[in-house]
Formats: sequence, structure tokens, C-alpha cells
Amino acid sequence: QVQLVESGGGLVQAGGSLRLSCAASGRTFSSYAMGWFRQAPGKEREFVAAISRSGGNTDYADSVKGRFTISRDNAKNTVYLQMNSLKPEDTAVYLCAAAGIISPTPAMYPYWGQGTQVTVSS
Repeated sequence: QVQLVESGGGLVQAGGSLRLSCAASGRTFSSYAMGWFRQAPGKEREFVAAISRSGGNTDYADSVKGRFTISRDNAKNTVYLQMNSLKPEDTAVYLCAAAGIISPTPAMYPYWGQGTQVTVSS
């Protein structure tokens, strides 16, 4: 079992930056691949980025490649999402999740945080 708590969301103007954090507690953090997903009102949950247990492999949705960077610090039990050049269409609740292997598929992640709101104004 692992518990996940996101932070760092907020309101930002288009072109701005935010860094999201997801702190994990419970079983060994380094045992899990981690993912970031987002969900806008009335839309399906969407993959954003994922990182392997060691941090050596990453994966990104095409819509965020070159703008977002996922990273992790296993000593701090934390995964990060650095978001640059934000666009209004990035507005959503951002959720972190833990899984046994890196994957873009939400169903592969048994553990989820509550999410943090990101709003990008035009």
C-alpha cells in the first residue's frame, strides 16, 4: 500500500510555469513506477507522463513533450512534474499514481492521489 499526496497546483497565466510534487508514504517508494495524469471537467482521465522505478526511463504524452518534465527523488519519496510554457488547454486536475511498471494506461495504476488543480488563464 502507498499513499500519495499532490501539491503545487494553482492559477497561472499562459506561458507560465508550475512544479507539481507528489509525496508518497507507506511501502518503499522506489518499488513503484510513477505516473502523472490529468482530468478536465467532462473529459476522460488523460496520461501526461510516467517514470520508471529508478528514474532511468520516462514517457510523455505528445501534447506535453518538450514542455513538461517528470522526475523523482527516491530519497525524498517524491515525484515531480515541471510544467513550462503552460497553455489554457492544460487546465485540469492533475493526479499522481503508482504502479508496478511504467505505463500510460490509467488502469495499470492501483494507487492514486486526490489531485491538485491547475488553471491556466489566457
